Amino acid sequence: MCTLIVAWRVFEDAPVVAAANRDEALGRPSRPPGVLDRNPTVVAPQDEEAGGTWIGYNDRGLFVGVTNRWVELEGERSRGLLVRDALSHESAASAREFVVNELDERTYAGFNLLLADSTEATLFEWDGTLEMTRLDPGVHVVVNRGFDDAAPKSERILSLAATNPDDPPSLADWRERAKSVLRNHEVEACVHGDGYGTRSSSIVTLFEDGSGTYEFADGPPCETSYDNAEGHI
Repeated sequence: MCTLIVAWRVFEDAPVVAAANRDEALGRPSRPPGVLDRNPTVVAPQDEEAGGTWIGYNDRGLFVGVTNRWVELEGERSRGLLVRDALSHESAASAREFVVNELDERTYAGFNLLLADSTEATLFEWDGTLEMTRLDPGVHVVVNRGFDDAAPKSERILSLAATNPDDPPSLADWRERAKSVLRNHEVEACVHGDGYGTRSSSIVTLFEDGSGTYEFADGPPCETSYDNAEGHI
């Protein structure tokens, strides 16, 4: 996944709303979102090549998403399996401790990993050394080269997705805005290349009671509609 937008504690009844595009080799097989694991129940798409996922949520109200990070670093294990393992935890705090310990034990290729629930949102930046940032409430954008104002791409996307705290949009309006941003070619959110490009798009909403919804476009969002994914919790 290469573009991840999250509105954390922006909406009173939905503490986590995430919008993301997955950019990947066009021939890499994957499955659309469904119930991936139980106890806790996890809703996520699946990478059929390595068995992991790039985005998902569980029935405890935990969201996890990852983007690749452009660094020269090989890993011994798929980053998608790290996401899947993190989603087995009860909370962002528990998943945070797991990720820190896991990176002491095994190496992964570079990534940016976001954990969020109703109480915390934490971003991990891994390039062989770990940098961990606790995010403030608001809209944040994570891309391959960094987050928010650390990279030109994320800064451009943030300018379109950010909300005005004094006059916030409704949840429905912001989700439509996020879809529009994810369709945007000028800010490089939607990518079309030779054998590589935006394969799918996701809108995940987690409510205060821990329930969630998942809208999924099984193709580039500029030409593919979003449908409600099967397997909602």
